[in-house]
Amino acid sequence: MIRVGIMGATGYVGSELVRILLQHPKVELKLLASQNHIRCKYNSIFENFKKICEIKCVGNTLESMAKEVDVIFLALPDGISSILVTESILEKVKIIDLSSDFDLSSEVYKKWYKTEHHNRDLLNKAVYGLCELKRESIKKSTLIANPGCYSTCTILCLYPLLAEGIIKENSIIIDAKSGITGAGRTLNLEFLFGECNESIKAYKTTSHRHTPEIEQQLSELSGTDIIITFSPHLIPVNRGILTTCYGKLKNNFDYEEIKEIYENYYFYEYFIRLTKKGVFPETKFVKGSNYCDIGFTIENRTGRIIIVGAIDNLIKGAAGQAVQNMNIMFDLDENMGLKTIPIFPT
Repeated sequence: MIRVGIMGATGYVGSELVRILLQHPKVELKLLASQNHIRCKYNSIFENFKKICEIKCVGNTLESMAKEVDVIFLALPDGISSILVTESILEKVKIIDLSSDFDLSSEVYKKWYKTEHHNRDLLNKAVYGLCELKRESIKKSTLIANPGCYSTCTILCLYPLLAEGIIKENSIIIDAKSGITGAGRTLNLEFLFGECNESIKAYKTTSHRHTPEIEQQLSELSGTDIIITFSPHLIPVNRGILTTCYGKLKNNFDYEEIKEIYENYYFYEYFIRLTKKGVFPETKFVKGSNYCDIGFTIENRTGRIIIVGAIDNLIKGAAGQAVQNMNIMFDLDENMGLKTIPIFPT
């Protein structure tokens, strides 16, 4: 059994990690850390775990947790993991970090986060944990940078086309929409029901921190410098990511040719589902699951391809992908504990 600890266990992502890992046949959920709920039973914080999880939350340090478990999930706000994780800790335990602390190079991190990175030496050691694309590197790593939700959906949508060099690298526009849980489980005026309900808004246009993450990974994967236009939106639903990606095709392609490219890259990927012609992904059909649905169409009039992707931001965009990374790191079946069928209707 893999002994597991979670820091930040009482956030939205933390609770999804608990839910998934309690059903994982090879996991012993040993430590749940939460600075705000020390000594509280987990099912007293989340009623959905009644009769299921009576583990008491602790306020342990990462150093003390590392002595008791095999892997630790860090579901913490940005800027904390890079302070806590050290080389000595990584000699004792594997770390899967769900913040953005190890996603970017130090120069890019400083530019977008307006601060120096707290542990630049570990940036080269961290592996970007987009499972379908970095599987072999993940297997060998002790420090995983779990990708962001927007980044996961966008990169999976665009990667085959960029890898094959069939869309113009400077033509990519991404219109993305997220449910409110993407903002985390904190009190914030702009995310209150009365502020969000019956409204859709763009936010952090040109400045969202997933922008450099997407650019850095697509550039690395395609071997070409990629600059994108990324516009995220907040929509009044609890969970889900829908990305619509636009790119200019370099030559004339028909639907079947593009379909063959996607199938060559993703046909054997358990968690990626390609929709039929004329059918586009919807968040309601991935909700509660680790699936990423992708569909596309070609606009012959403009020479553009339009790719639509959908994931659950808390699962494939966070906790589910983190468990998928753990499975790879411990040489388990990649879908172990993650075969939940999407919930519909909701």
